[in-house]
Amino acid sequence: MVVREPFVATRNACKLCAPLGACLALRGVAGAVPFLHGSQGCATYIRRYLISHFREPVDIAVSGFSEATTVFGGCDNLRNGLNNVARQYRPELIGIATTCLPETIGEDVGFLLHEFHPEGSAPFRLVHVSTPSYRGTHVDGFHATVLALADQLDEGGPAGVGINVFPGMVSPADLRYLKEVFADFELETTLLPDYSDTLDGPQLDEYQDTPAGGTPVESVRAMGRARMSLELGRTLAETGTPASSLENRFGVARRKLGWPVGVLESDRFFAVLSELSGRPTPAKHAQERGRLVDSYVDGHKYVFGRRAVVYGEEDLVVGLTSFLAEIGVQPVLCASGGESGRFVEAVKAVAGDAAEGVVVKEGMDFTTMGEVARGLAPDFLIGSSKGYSLARELDVPLIRVGFPIHDRIGGQRILHLGYRGAQQLFDAVTNTLMARAQDSSPVGYSYL
Repeated sequence: MVVREPFVATRNACKLCAPLGACLALRGVAGAVPFLHGSQGCATYIRRYLISHFREPVDIAVSGFSEATTVFGGCDNLRNGLNNVARQYRPELIGIATTCLPETIGEDVGFLLHEFHPEGSAPFRLVHVSTPSYRGTHVDGFHATVLALADQLDEGGPAGVGINVFPGMVSPADLRYLKEVFADFELETTLLPDYSDTLDGPQLDEYQDTPAGGTPVESVRAMGRARMSLELGRTLAETGTPASSLENRFGVARRKLGWPVGVLESDRFFAVLSELSGRPTPAKHAQERGRLVDSYVDGHKYVFGRRAVVYGEEDLVVGLTSFLAEIGVQPVLCASGGESGRFVEAVKAVAGDAAEGVVVKEGMDFTTMGEVARGLAPDFLIGSSKGYSLARELDVPLIRVGFPIHDRIGGQRILHLGYRGAQQLFDAVTNTLMARAQDSSPVGYSYL
């Protein structure tokens, strides 16, 4: 007889749905409009999450399934919706991401798009990605969409000098920082996706249907002619990624690195850029590293030996674990709603001496996370706004990073990457712990 553990439904998931990640990735392509094939509610839910984090308007088209469409198929809705979007937005690209309904009824969206003939004369491209929300997380939907863009748009040809960069689901501030760093090394790069402007733009006098910015479609098509692809993320698979696809189809060399969070991972990142460019690390970045290390010394007594619960997207948690371990904080629980199967190994690889004291869990929800965390006596939590209720229950501070951040302003401007990002993270962690000690003291020292 096979004995199985009792099934417990997910309670307050530590993840979001795959189509959300698809819409986010598509906002990083110039002139692109995200289009969900499914119900209106899916688009409303995703718009709410993206708008409340980025504080920017986000248009998401939808085919609008009804009860009848769910039974008989959404071919007409899809065709009419695409024509409406083409007429109203005049996009360069429409990215069609599927939701649960068409996937559940087995709709062949690829065939429907093959048979689709636009009514207007303005040319635009179509990219299709399968992202049912019952399969994977928002990060899985993000990566699947970037892969679809590469597979369906990229072209081969003579190799050039450019570098493809697949940064993963980082913040607009991180994307701007990466572009600055590559420019300082004088490396010609194409980031995919790049929503640094489309989801964090200036105040405008008039509303833009498709905001300026993003990776040009022509630049995406040229990625098959790059000399190398850099992929950021220790939990990425060896196959089924944009860089591996370009390597297999066009012979573009692939290099995989972890997210450069903290000194050690940033050192590895800058060493690769120095190798690719043949240049030493520019002085301003070397100076930032020096100031960061100096701050580690200054703040060591405030952070050493403290205990943290880290949660969120897998690669973010891995990067934060590396950073916390190097400043002397013990990550006691590293948790993610993702289920890549590579999360545990990646955390252990970067945790160093802290690895023996950390509990690593994938496929977690916040209820289970709370059950585990109560016995670990953390001093603080670090992750998205979705962990606030748990932090409140445990009576410990929450340091907000990653996505989504709904209860503070500036989530899109949080810098996580590089020496500069580590400096901001270190100051946030140290000052949070100092404030906690100050506020909980019966004396309330004004000098710490």
